Amino acid sequence: MSVDHLDSAGGPPPGAPPLEAEPRGGGRPPRRRLLRGAALAMALVLVLGVAVALAGGPRRAVEAVSADPALAQSDRTMLEDLWLGYRDDFLEEGSRRTVDPVDGGITTSEGQSYTMMRAVWSDDQQTFDESWQWAKDNLQRPDGLLSWRFGPLTDDPDGAYGVQTDRGGQNTASDADVDVAFALLMAHSRWKDDRYLYDALPLVSAIWQAEVVEVAGRPVLVANDLERNDTSSVLVNPSYFAPYAFRAFAHVDPEHDWDGLVDNTYTVLEQLSTEQVGDGPEAAGTGLVPDWVRLDRETGQALPADLAATSGGSGTDFGYEGLRLPWRLSLDHLWHGEPRALALLQQQAPVLAAARDDAGELPAVYQRDGQRAVDYTSVAMAGGAIGALDAADPSAADEVYRTQLRPQYDADLRRTPERLGYYDANWLWFGTALHLGALPNLNTSPGSDVP
Repeated sequence: MSVDHLDSAGGPPPGAPPLEAEPRGGGRPPRRRLLRGAALAMALVLVLGVAVALAGGPRRAVEAVSADPALAQSDRTMLEDLWLGYRDDFLEEGSRRTVDPVDGGITTSEGQSYTMMRAVWSDDQQTFDESWQWAKDNLQRPDGLLSWRFGPLTDDPDGAYGVQTDRGGQNTASDADVDVAFALLMAHSRWKDDRYLYDALPLVSAIWQAEVVEVAGRPVLVANDLERNDTSSVLVNPSYFAPYAFRAFAHVDPEHDWDGLVDNTYTVLEQLSTEQVGDGPEAAGTGLVPDWVRLDRETGQALPADLAATSGGSGTDFGYEGLRLPWRLSLDHLWHGEPRALALLQQQAPVLAAARDDAGELPAVYQRDGQRAVDYTSVAMAGGAIGALDAADPSAADEVYRTQLRPQYDADLRRTPERLGYYDANWLWFGTALHLGALPNLNTSPGSDVP
């Protein structure tokens, strides 16, 4: 997410009323649903017939069937259905770009990256190819990086769409560039098509050249491609840090010190987790990182970014942005056994769990001292924070899954009961998939770990 994205953060603020649910597929049920309905009807007839013969009449047969527990949907079916619902709700027909309907129908590089990662984990090559092709045609810049914001052009009388330069849309968001490059490498491993590798290589190199800068003599991933021009301090979003992706980049781009970036990423995170950033007790470090921070380029000192938060609270809170970090650290811990990731997750977990409300739900935004910054909850926070809870407090993770994530899936509707915002919809899936163990490391070797 770009700095310029702060006033429209890719989805409705947590607590905003949901959009009215729209019919899927133009009201015509998919063929698989019709077949499933017919199969269930036949099974019911058979069960009733047997019950009539054995239980002594139609009434007792119906009572016996009604008393059976509801048919359980498998975890995999839940993830598949959430993916299909996401495609229906957020991928534009024809172009297949990822649309944020709440934010004026814009598309962000972040949105394309989320769709691509979910598509490869869901083994949906067609959607992956369509999403990447649209991004290449409409967002990719000559240097290989992606412009971050696309939508209606305010100065065009014909209502044309394009990169919104009046909103800084031609600039980059480094998290999206990293996630797209990582998705391409996963696609190369999963589908064994060299096109994905050829597309990933220049993007990986461009990330290093434009979005990794030296801070106190060590490499740091900064928020965008503009920060390299600031000689005094740079803007950093800690939730953009993806050490598992940097490890994958090291294998395909040995010319750059990606291993050094992994090491310094943990150094910076350890610093930000404990260091006070800003004034007042609410800015004290207790394991949670700020959404945004500036780093002095010479000393590495952390400074408040002085940015408004995207979902209430302040820019130094742990909220709409920071929630992604536990999920990212959890992947590095699970896939690579990284002890520094586990140590950070173990710091975060008790702070996150302690702020649950009486219903067991996490707040949407935390002060860095662990107090609730807002009085509402969000699906996105649950989806991101569950990474820390899974690693250090499994019982709390199970409770958050039961109270905040699992209720977002209706087994009868085969989708979310109400249409979620773009950001919540994505982090519902990412958090659920992580909790259910459905995010294999596809970059170990081609075809390994593929479910």
